[in-house]
Amino acid sequence: MPVRGWITVNELYCKGCDLCVNACPQEVLALDMEHLTPKGYHPAHLISQECTGCAVCALVCPEAAITVYRETPVRAARVAA
Repeated sequence: MPVRGWITVNELYCKGCDLCVNACPQEVLALDMEHLTPKGYHPAHLISQECTGCAVCALVCPEAAITVYRETPVRAARVAA
């Protein structure tokens, strides 16, 4: 099963530059054209639940506005014989 991830975008820093959208290998980011940040920019947001948490978007963000989260897989406990 692939790792599931998600992001949060700090709207105080996001300037809607579109770098993260273009860099996303899963193509799960877009600019929110219906919403403006307090500074008047269209922020990036997730458009799909297919995010893997690869963090490419956060690496290319010049404003460090993106925080990436990844599910931690739960490992089965080993039973001693």
